[in-house]
Amino acid sequence: MTTLATHAATRYVQPLREGGSLPAVVDTETGGLFVVKFRGAGQGARVLVAELIVGRLAQRLGLPTPDLALIDLSPRFGRSEPDPEIQELLRRSHGLNVGLRYLDGAFNFDLAAAGDLVSAELAARIVWLDAYVTNPDRTHRNPNLMVSDRAPWLIDHGAALYAHHDWDSVDDERTRSRFPLIKSHVLLASAGDLHAADAFSVAALAGDAITDIVAAVPDALLLDAASGADDFASADAARDRYVRYLTARLAAPRAFVDEAVAAQAQVRANPPQHFKARR
Repeated sequence: MTTLATHAATRYVQPLREGGSLPAVVDTETGGLFVVKFRGAGQGARVLVAELIVGRLAQRLGLPTPDLALIDLSPRFGRSEPDPEIQELLRRSHGLNVGLRYLDGAFNFDLAAAGDLVSAELAARIVWLDAYVTNPDRTHRNPNLMVSDRAPWLIDHGAALYAHHDWDSVDDERTRSRFPLIKSHVLLASAGDLHAADAFSVAALAGDAITDIVAAVPDALLLDAASGADDFASADAARDRYVRYLTARLAAPRAFVDEAVAAQAQVRANPPQHFKARR
């Protein structure tokens, strides 16, 4: 089993006031700077679970993703922060949180300015991943891609795997459902062969890959009762549910692939107008 590095947080550097998870740049004792998502944010621990699972799926598929780590906040961390909102967030986040390696000098991806940095093959694999994990947050308005050293990097997968917010309602039909929101994907029109991306990705996730990916999620996040993540009697039961969901979704026929292919044909046939052309 591949394990995640754990680093002790030493200094709250800078808040990143984007999105509902209130992430921040945090310095650590042994690992340097990370962008940390906190379990005490309003969206709860499930966002961190999604971040870990989808980030590790992306890495397994060879997609450019910042290094993931677990960031441990001691009860003393953040006591000197002057902002009461931040101090309260950190107080609720003692213990393990999730960090992505800070990309120094990175800037937000813009398709018009940096689209040439994403090959058609890479775009197709990113589209495939987002359809597989039901990620709604890779749109023109909110691409969740960063550019660093003239390379794209995938970030912020907390909104993916939205089925895990209500496991009781997730039957076989919902597990294997299409993902219509893929039509809004920022890379859909420029993506290459989605069937080729499908064949590559399914092969890459064969065997024990999914089990290994989910195994790295710590018990503390899977059973975080404070944020409502307490659906299961044990962490192993929770891991088993994620593995069964992801494995079933991967089985043929994959409706989410057919949906993506159809959406790609439609967006190419009817490209969106530029904002200046709209009336």
